[in-house]
Amino acid sequence: MKLTIVGSGDAFGSGGRFNTCFWLETMKGTLLVDCGASSLVALKARGLDHARIDGIVLSHLHGDHFGGLPFLLLDAQFLARRERPLLIAGPPGTRARLDVALEAFFPGATGNKWRFAWEVMEIAVGQPTDVLGHSVTTTEVVHYSGAPSTALRLSDGKKLFAYSGDTEWVDGLVNVADGADLFIAECYGYSGRLTGHLTWEILKARLPELRARRIMITHMNPTMLAHLDEARGAGVASAEDGAVVEI
Repeated sequence: MKLTIVGSGDAFGSGGRFNTCFWLETMKGTLLVDCGASSLVALKARGLDHARIDGIVLSHLHGDHFGGLPFLLLDAQFLARRERPLLIAGPPGTRARLDVALEAFFPGATGNKWRFAWEVMEIAVGQPTDVLGHSVTTTEVVHYSGAPSTALRLSDGKKLFAYSGDTEWVDGLVNVADGADLFIAECYGYSGRLTGHLTWEILKARLPELRARRIMITHMNPTMLAHLDEARGAGVASAEDGAVVEI
């Protein structure tokens, strides 16, 4: 399994980073995990051809995590002229939210005669689900998005990728990270408590509970970006746009 970090930024592009988007090449295919609003631009900046993507897995339905989908779908339709099918898998409510976004950005888009087949699979929280040969299990977390926000575990049968999504600390993250070859945790702020998000102060105290082989932090605001050396000194990697990680 190989990870390319297309975007590691927060909703506001702090530090000049693109919105969240992870490109995963696995034994079973090529997936995106999250597709934030800037992701189509980021993919092109990285030279990554989105026609290669077999499926997209979404952690939750905020614009900085799924808002790139209307642009990607329409690029596939009109510029890339995609013919291969595409699967989008996300939490309950994904299809309705995506249709609303398509119509808000490009009225009439939901009525397109699509040149390629695409479908939405809504993943039931807590139930192992097959996504194009990958086992995906989600855990609901604390982050208001108008639909279940989730952390996820994704395995191709050989390697296990885990991701917190956006969330405050919840004890369920211990199980999400358990045994993962890589666990990516959001770490929005540096200190204190933040509604719907983790801070380094809170995450650092919980690191001994997270039994993943490697831990990486992402989705950082300016206060956390200013303290990355502290996290690295604790043995935690920081996500960087464009980085490639062998899992």
